[in-house]
Amino acid sequence: MVDRKNATATHAGVLRPEELAQHVDLMRLPCAPSLAPWVENYWLLRWELPSGTTHSSSTLPHPACTLSIEHGHRRSGVTDPVVVTGVLTKRFDVTLAERGWVFGIKFRPGGYASLTDTSARTLRDVPVASPTAFRKGTVAALAELGPHHDPDHCRTAVDTVLAPYEQPADSDYLEVLDIVSVMLHDRSLVRVGDVEQRCGIGARRLQRLFERYVGVTPKWVLGRYRIHDAVSDLDGGFTGSLADLAARYGWFDQAHFTREFTELIGVTPSDYLR
Repeated sequence: MVDRKNATATHAGVLRPEELAQHVDLMRLPCAPSLAPWVENYWLLRWELPSGTTHSSSTLPHPACTLSIEHGHRRSGVTDPVVVTGVLTKRFDVTLAERGWVFGIKFRPGGYASLTDTSARTLRDVPVASPTAFRKGTVAALAELGPHHDPDHCRTAVDTVLAPYEQPADSDYLEVLDIVSVMLHDRSLVRVGDVEQRCGIGARRLQRLFERYVGVTPKWVLGRYRIHDAVSDLDGGFTGSLADLAARYGWFDQAHFTREFTELIGVTPSDYLR
């Protein structure tokens, strides 16, 4: 069993992170230990760009939902300050402009569905949704947070607001966490059949659990983690051949790897490396 206080996600996924750091300030903060079974971490994003300039940021999808408080220049579709973003199966692009502030609650895979007793499948590929799973008072308290508050105040306030939703985590959700942790950390797993054998679970049960809690298929989650691994290697200055990189993370050949990489990221692996 995985220690639920440990990570069930990486910080991988932000494309060209060094370029993003030139335009925004990003901070990650821990949640209260009592919320750790459901919440991965909090994050805070601030930016202030010169008038008339913009910056486009791209992030690879993670198998997790996010609850965010957004003030200042908001992304497309956001009208109220508190919104939910479901699991997105495509690259997430956002254009930053003017001045902005976002405090995000990154749930663990399946954590949002477990904490709110909802189905994650209804939020699949939904970039902006109303936080209807939370009480109106909760949403109002979150909306009061903003750039005039320091990060520690925001962290403590969110801990307090979410505390009433804590409950004993059900066994099915904890099983999902264990499986996701294995997928994330065991890079020898490149096919769903490998996961089923490693975790001792049948195909139908695995599919049902992921449909209910994560909102996407086990195959999709495993594929995204291996793409994250490949991008992290490229960001880290990978010097081997692309064929070696493809083989390392389970693609049958370089052409197959290049196709999937390009579809998700928008450029070929060699162009991204350059």
